[in-house]
Amino acid sequence: MTVSTYLFVDGENLDATLGMSVLGRRPDPDERPRWDRVLAYCDHLSSTEGEEGARALFFLNATSGHMPMGFIQALLAMDYRPVPLAGSGLPEEKVVDIGIQRTLDALAAQVEAGQDIQVLLGSHDGDYIPQVERLLDAGARVGVLCFREFLNAHLAALEARGLTIHDLESDVDAFTIALPRVRIIPLADFDPVKFL
Repeated sequence: MTVSTYLFVDGENLDATLGMSVLGRRPDPDERPRWDRVLAYCDHLSSTEGEEGARALFFLNATSGHMPMGFIQALLAMDYRPVPLAGSGLPEEKVVDIGIQRTLDALAAQVEAGQDIQVLLGSHDGDYIPQVERLLDAGARVGVLCFREFLNAHLAALEARGLTIHDLESDVDAFTIALPRVRIIPLADFDPVKFL
């Protein structure tokens, strides 16, 4: 049976975590993730599962009525499908989160109907916990692409139920420069040369 692999990117969440939590400021262009590397990593994971490549959806908040066309064109060139969502404009409405939640629910229904699906979610957000739990319970392979130290604790706890956590910097290799992160390093992964 062929496995379908999906990548869903919560661009707002990843950008906010990189800027506020990792860097403490707005990222410079060379400090942003290389989305082509992220997709290549997901394609590699999907090829080991017997499928051609991941289908990548990049969710954007377009409530303002503005779309960053240069960025959208770059995403399209890298084989991402941009999903610009617009809400009612209420500040409490999490447009991107709701869009991803609905998409995860749609995939969970397909898994429950017998399809073999792998889901990779680029986010740190705990708002997806019910959908991730449903996917895991249905038998989907689910992974999160994030900065491990900033992943929602309840979402991280799902690792015990089969969730795989992929660190954007150390596992995915999404950055061209070393980020100024302070995090716990397993001794087996410690490379002293990186600190010299």
